[in-house]
Amino acid sequence: MNPIAFSTLGMPGAPADEVIAVAATYGCAGVELRCADGEIVAPDTSAADLRQVRRAFDEAGVEIVAVCSYTRVARPDGDTVAEVLRHVEIAEALGSPFVRVFGGVEGQDDPAAAATRRLAEVADRLPDNGVDVLLETHDVFLTGEAIAGVLAGVGSPRIGALWDVVNPWRAGETAAATADALAPYLRHVQIKDAAAPTELAPVLPGRGAVGVPGVLAELDRLGYTGYLALEWERVWYPDAPPVGDALAAFREVLGR
Repeated sequence: MNPIAFSTLGMPGAPADEVIAVAATYGCAGVELRCADGEIVAPDTSAADLRQVRRAFDEAGVEIVAVCSYTRVARPDGDTVAEVLRHVEIAEALGSPFVRVFGGVEGQDDPAAAATRRLAEVADRLPDNGVDVLLETHDVFLTGEAIAGVLAGVGSPRIGALWDVVNPWRAGETAAATADALAPYLRHVQIKDAAAPTELAPVLPGRGAVGVPGVLAELDRLGYTGYLALEWERVWYPDAPPVGDALAAFREVLGR
């Protein structure tokens, strides 16, 4: 059975001890940490504070699976390569194997070329520290096909894919097609559910229209052995039930 994790997106502003307690209650081996102001870690968190965060999770036996940045690597402004490399430093300090990045912004010219160029530069500059960078199915790269096109151009084993299962589905790509496209690159998976492609408020896993069991079947077909991480978007939908309710439903789906 795949190890289970959850994102701190479901516990906005919660301190490390509360996140660790939820992980213990619901049998989660790992967590994704949002890297944002007001959260456990942020882009400007000091080295000393990062060591303290790592110590807390290490002592609890909970892996920090990914540092989730909000860098859009193809966006037309700013030094996105430097931003990604800063998050790689943070992940190294936390003992995390992955940094999550997004793609670009709607309406920009040729975001795939920009993303490919910048991620290739990131790959060339990555230190030998065990931290890889994952491009998520998101924003201008909603589908597995779009992500695979970028990653094929990058051509580095240090740059992989993160499958957020809602986004290819809402773009009309089947789970089988996404799985096939991402197969050479897939390193991490975020599970969530929704009522319809145009209604993205969180729905308890297995009770929406995404077809979570079908996604799990495709992952089994691929032989995927990595984490399945619940992404419960309570940050954006504060009226959603607590993350514990979603984790209980998640475990129920996984146990079927």
